[in-house]
Amino acid sequence: MKKYVWLIALLFAANTAFAETTPLDAAIVKLQHDWAKINYQTPEKEREAAFEKLAAEAHQVSAANPGRAEALIWEGIITSTLAKYQSLFSAGGTAKAARDLLLAAEKIDANALDGSALTSLGSLYYKVPRFGSFGDHDKAREYLERALKVSPNGIDQNYFYADFLLERGENAKALEYFKKALNAPARPGREDADAGRKGDIQEGIKKIEKK
Repeated sequence: MKKYVWLIALLFAANTAFAETTPLDAAIVKLQHDWAKINYQTPEKEREAAFEKLAAEAHQVSAANPGRAEALIWEGIITSTLAKYQSLFSAGGTAKAARDLLLAAEKIDANALDGSALTSLGSLYYKVPRFGSFGDHDKAREYLERALKVSPNGIDQNYFYADFLLERGENAKALEYFKKALNAPARPGREDADAGRKGDIQEGIKKIEKK
């Protein structure tokens, strides 16, 4: 009987892991990988159309999972990235839609996905124009610092805070956080996003070194 104990334990562990994987989990993983592929591997001229299609898919996930912060976060992330590749005429409304999705996610669970709603809101508030839109560097700093409290060693949390500081001209502090982002722990299953983000980090460091 003892020789079968390890097999029973293994099957129990496998069944437990299977039970913990939900349709939403699988949908989020797909959105994450599709986002990384479009953002880092797709030719830039094709990204707007690709992100528009992915945003529609993300909306379906959110609609199928009402009240779930994770779904709203990824719809918000994809929608905000879409705005980056749109014309000025379209980008403003898309950015506001992304903000509203992320604010809704924050109300449900600000700590979900390592505070990704906070990180994404912070990045939106400093990237959109401060005149004629909702850009606000004070709010950006507040959200980014809150995100760092949730995930102090996260690659995205440290990268976006560093990028914000660089835009503000706080170069020494920005370099500190870029380096922290570069040395962030790997995210299992997010190797594609990590590789692309490290490229973003290196670009940020180069900008500082040129000054």
